[in-house]
Amino acid sequence: MPTTTPASAASPRQWNPNSWRDCPVRQLPTYPDEAKLQDMEARLGKYPPLVFAGEARRLKAHLALASEGKAFVLQGGDCAESFSDFTANIIRDTFRVLLQMSVVLTFGASLPVVKMGRMAGQFAKPRSSDNETQGEVTLPSYRGDIINGPEFTPSARIPDPARMEFGYFQSAATLNLLRAFSSGGYADLHEVHRWNLDFAKRSPLAARYQDLAGRIDETLSFMAACGMTSATTRDLRETDFYISHEALLLPYEQALARVDSTTGHWYGCSAHFLWIGDRTRQADGAHVEFLRGLQNPLGMKVGPSQDPDDLLKLLDILNPRNEAGRITLISRMGADKVASKLSPLVRAVERSGHKVVWLCDPMHGNTISTQAKVKTRNFDSILGEVRGFFDVHAAEGTWAGGVHVEMTGQDVTECIGGAHRLSEADLGERYETFCDPRLNAEQSLELAFLVAEELKRRRQLIVAPALAAQ
Repeated sequence: MPTTTPASAASPRQWNPNSWRDCPVRQLPTYPDEAKLQDMEARLGKYPPLVFAGEARRLKAHLALASEGKAFVLQGGDCAESFSDFTANIIRDTFRVLLQMSVVLTFGASLPVVKMGRMAGQFAKPRSSDNETQGEVTLPSYRGDIINGPEFTPSARIPDPARMEFGYFQSAATLNLLRAFSSGGYADLHEVHRWNLDFAKRSPLAARYQDLAGRIDETLSFMAACGMTSATTRDLRETDFYISHEALLLPYEQALARVDSTTGHWYGCSAHFLWIGDRTRQADGAHVEFLRGLQNPLGMKVGPSQDPDDLLKLLDILNPRNEAGRITLISRMGADKVASKLSPLVRAVERSGHKVVWLCDPMHGNTISTQAKVKTRNFDSILGEVRGFFDVHAAEGTWAGGVHVEMTGQDVTECIGGAHRLSEADLGERYETFCDPRLNAEQSLELAFLVAEELKRRRQLIVAPALAAQ
């Protein structure tokens, strides 16, 4: 089995699973017991993979279609999964909302929707500071349950390698349930649509959504009349669902890297799709170095500080063969910056000929603090960034490939606005996140309906002139 991969011209370093350790590294915790860490890495290295190379290749093929405008991507889930919120109901409810969103987006885009959850491994979070101070006490920052605990105590904030093993088993159990849901009848298109009809009826914007929901209903009825039902058509009864997370904790990611027996290539087997964060995308950094050697489809967050030339250099490093579906760029600019900051990046990538999928993350650039110093996000700003993202791609003649949202299937009150007009005064009712504020179930589905309307409108702007010219 190979232990190295050919180096690209942009990255002369010979790659192996350990080569990242010779690079500058950011956002990794300092473990007080190095021997304990090494023992845990060795133990995880013997465990079965969570996902398989063939699944990652299938996802890459779906993303290749999205890069050509033949599919739309929906990626969503928790800001950071919590060990304490590990229940079947929470997993089911988030999966359910993602299914509901995908049905609405499929109709709006008239394209298949590639579904990826920020689930079964999204345990680690980058932090803006290594330390947190409350009153006169300063402790290491909380970096996600796979590293340390959220409680503000000295013992909880010590990075503990044993948490990696707990994270592995919780990810395995979550993935097992997601596979059952996606293939066992829960994802039946007719059932999902009935859920959407229930939502449309109780939403304050019911009249607005009812038209779209009714059109989906007509389409399903027509398909049934043609003999395409859940009993006769697998794609109406089951769905492909992939898991993803930020590949932040490199010791854990390396321990779950495996050589595919079919191709002889290395894959990260902790998730189908791994991404590099905005804080760890340095071309000479450890995260870029490790992920460039894996054959998974990869994502990379790009924020307002991203330089076009540096972005092209990163694309050369991560995708030297310019393989379609390999790279997904996740824009996170903020509603007020998306027009000015995203346009130069899209233009540079398009001119270079790099094949990428563009996703909009409308969450991270729109985080604000209330007067009570509670982090929240405004639904109008989230929607504004999505619309700005579409506007940029329309102006550049490129494809707006999807959305990446932090959301939950629970009825939390963490983001203000939306059809129910949540205010700052409502945040205390169910503010449950340990990290960043998430859209609740109704806000998530509302966003999907609004994005579907946008996709439908933009499709009509393209189709109508083409028909007139014939």
